[in-house]
Amino acid sequence: MRPGVSPPSLPEYDASDPVESAIVRRLASNWARRATVKKAEPELDDLFDSSLSDYPEALLPFAEHPTYLALRPEQKQRLQAWAWIAFNKNVMDIEKYVVNPGFDVLAEDRLGVGLGDWAAVAVNQAMVDEQYHTLMHFNASSATRRGRGWGLPAKALPDVLTVRTRAQALDAAEGPRKIALTQLAFMTVAEVSITAYLDLISDDPGVQSINRATIRLHARDEYCHASIAGELAVLVWDSLGGGDRSYLLEGFEDAMRAFSGTDFGAWRAIMEIEAIPGGRKMLDDVALEPHNELFVQDYSGITSLLQKLQVTSEVTIAADKYSAS
Repeated sequence: MRPGVSPPSLPEYDASDPVESAIVRRLASNWARRATVKKAEPELDDLFDSSLSDYPEALLPFAEHPTYLALRPEQKQRLQAWAWIAFNKNVMDIEKYVVNPGFDVLAEDRLGVGLGDWAAVAVNQAMVDEQYHTLMHFNASSATRRGRGWGLPAKALPDVLTVRTRAQALDAAEGPRKIALTQLAFMTVAEVSITAYLDLISDDPGVQSINRATIRLHARDEYCHASIAGELAVLVWDSLGGGDRSYLLEGFEDAMRAFSGTDFGAWRAIMEIEAIPGGRKMLDDVALEPHNELFVQDYSGITSLLQKLQVTSEVTIAADKYSAS
C-alpha cells in the first residue's frame, strides 16, 4: 500500500448495471460542475420505482408496534422514506464530522508516530473518497424527495448519535493529545464498521434499486478504507504507551456503542414532524426493548482490529472485553 497508493478515482462500479452506471455518471457530472446550477438528472429519476420501499420496513424499531401497524399506508411510506433520509444523514455526517477529521490526525501525524508521506497520501486519498460518498448519499436522498414529491428535509433532524457522542468525548478530553486519540478512535471505529451498517440495506430486493446501488458502491470503497484505517491504527498503537493505549480503547468502546446504537433522537424528531398520533409513546415503548438498543449488531470489524492489537480483557465492546496489554 505504501509506495503504490493509487490516485483517487470514482467508485468502482459495474458498467453493465444501469443503476450503478447512472449513479456514477451523475457523481462525475456533479463533481466536474462543482458550484454550477443544479440541473435535472433524468438518469436517476427514471430509475425511481414508486411501488418499492425506500427503506426496509423490518429495520424500523417500531415495525411491529400496534401504533405503527394501525397507520395508513401513506403514513407508513412516509416514515420509511424518512428512515432513508435519516440513514443517509447518518452516513454523511459521520463522513464529514467523524471520519475526515480523524484521518486528518493521521495525515498531520499529530500523535508523533513518525508516519511517512505514504500515510499522508493514503489518508488524503481516502478523504477525497469520502467526499464522493457524501455526494452519492446526498443524491440518493434528493432522488427520494423528487420521486415521492415530499420535502423530507434532513436539516430538520438532530445531529446523529455518533456525532453527538464524539462531541461529548472531545469536550471531556484534556489536552491536544487526548483530543487526537479521541478523534482517531471514532474515525477508526467508523471505518472498520461502516460496511456492517451499509450491508443492512444493500441486499433487500424490496428496496429502491437506486438506494441499494448507492450502498453497494459505497461499501466497495469502504472495504479498502477499513484496511487503511486498521493498518494505521496498528502503527499508532505500537507507538503508544500504556496510558494512551487505555485511553484509545475507551474511545473505541464509546465510539462503537454510539455507532451501533439506534438513534431515537432522529425518530423523535420525525414523529413530531409527521404528527404521528401516539408516536412519542410508541418510541418510549420500543426504546425499552433490549433488541432495539443496537441497530448495527455486526462487531466483526472492531473485533478483528482488537485481535490485531493483541489486547485482552478490560474494556467492554459488545459481549467481549478487551484491555491494553
